Amino acid sequence: MLIRPAIKEDFPAIAELTNDFIRSTAVHFAYEPVSAGELEDQWRETRVRFPWFTAEINGRFAGYAKAGPWRTRAAYQWTAEVGIYIEAVHRGSGVGKRLYTALIDELRERGFHSAVGGMTQPNDASARLHERLGFEFVGSFREAGRKMGEWHDVAFWQLLLRDSTHCPV
Repeated sequence: MLIRPAIKEDFPAIAELTNDFIRSTAVHFAYEPVSAGELEDQWRETRVRFPWFTAEINGRFAGYAKAGPWRTRAAYQWTAEVGIYIEAVHRGSGVGKRLYTALIDELRERGFHSAVGGMTQPNDASARLHERLGFEFVGSFREAGRKMGEWHDVAFWQLLLRDSTHCPV
C-alpha cells in the first residue's frame, strides 16, 4: 500500500469515488455529482494550508483523505475539518487508518491544534475509525440534513493534535 500526497492526476478517481457516495448514500450531503475539475480546484486553492492524501494498492486508487477549513473566522485557523472516502473493496482493510494517520501527522507538522470529523448518522464504521485514532465524540446535530427522503443527524468527533500549552501566535 502506498500513501502519498494527492496529485492532479488523482482527481478523476477522487471524483468517481465521491460521486458514488453522492449518488447512493446519505454519507455525502451533496445532491449533484461533482467533476474532477471542481475537486481539483478545491484542492489547488487550499493545498498549501490543508493536505489531501491518496492511497494506492498495487498501483490502483483505493481512497483519499482530506483536510479543509473548519470555519472561516481567524480564531478557527488552528482547527481543520477532515474527511475520508475508501473504495468499497478496501473498507475494513486498514486503508482508512493508514490514510488518516498520514493526514493527522501532516496536520500536526503544519501546526494545527485540532481536527474535527463530522459524519452522517448512523455510520458505525466511520465512528470506530475515528475512535481508534484517538478522536472523541463531542456532539451531534439532530436532523441537520435531508437526503434520500429522510432527515439525518450529523455527529462530530474531535482530536486534539497537541497539548493546550502550545500557542501558535
